[in-house]
Amino acid sequence: MKIATYNVNGVNGRLPVLLRWLAEARPDVVCLQELKAPQEKFPEGAIRDAGYGAVWHGQKSWNGVAILARGCDPVETHRGLPGDPEDVQSRYIEAAVNGVLVGGLYLPNGNPKPGPKFDYKLRWMERFALRAADLVGLGEPVVLAGDYNVMPTDLDVYKPERWLDDALFAPEARAAYARLLDQGWTDALRHLHPGETIYTFWDYFRNAHARNAGLRIDHLLLNPPAAKRLKRAEVDREVRGWEKTSDHAPVWVELSG
Repeated sequence: MKIATYNVNGVNGRLPVLLRWLAEARPDVVCLQELKAPQEKFPEGAIRDAGYGAVWHGQKSWNGVAILARGCDPVETHRGLPGDPEDVQSRYIEAAVNGVLVGGLYLPNGNPKPGPKFDYKLRWMERFALRAADLVGLGEPVVLAGDYNVMPTDLDVYKPERWLDDALFAPEARAAYARLLDQGWTDALRHLHPGETIYTFWDYFRNAHARNAGLRIDHLLLNPPAAKRLKRAEVDREVRGWEKTSDHAPVWVELSG
């Protein structure tokens, strides 16, 4: 079972890129972020024509998350995170697909730091950690996949000294991510590629992709039953080089069975 995460940076504007990647990579499950489309503008027809059912949580101009499943409809189990009834940002969706529970997330960026956006990021991470704690001990495989907007270690960022004041590299955000791992989650990409320079995001500016001046901010966390089935974890880096593509590349894991 191939499960992927992909920040598409506008699902309608980059639909040709998404459809091309779906056709070439044929993932079984995909978590999408930054749809940047209201609920009624999600391209359900084109996605279904490509062979995928979908559930999505849209929002006009910003945010937005979706879960796609090849050959079936995901069974939605959760939408949004509890703990803040005033939070209207579309950043979390959860669904069951063929015996695996998948949570798709778009964690807040948090810049500028300090300030209310960074405070919101940390509060959101606290709420997410509570949901993750409920899921980590389930007997079925669980995968929490998305754009976490966190570089967990120095290895996950090109020239870390340039990012010391950024919310994505803040000690508080990195500590919150580490606490997720302490719950029992496995960072799939880092687990299979320890010590390797591997990125998932490259800015549009300064020829970042060609120079491999990137960040690793898109993660797939696996609970113990999923981690036992982990076979591969990779980045489809070439997609970042396609025309009119997102600044993120798809990241995926392959689970046995």
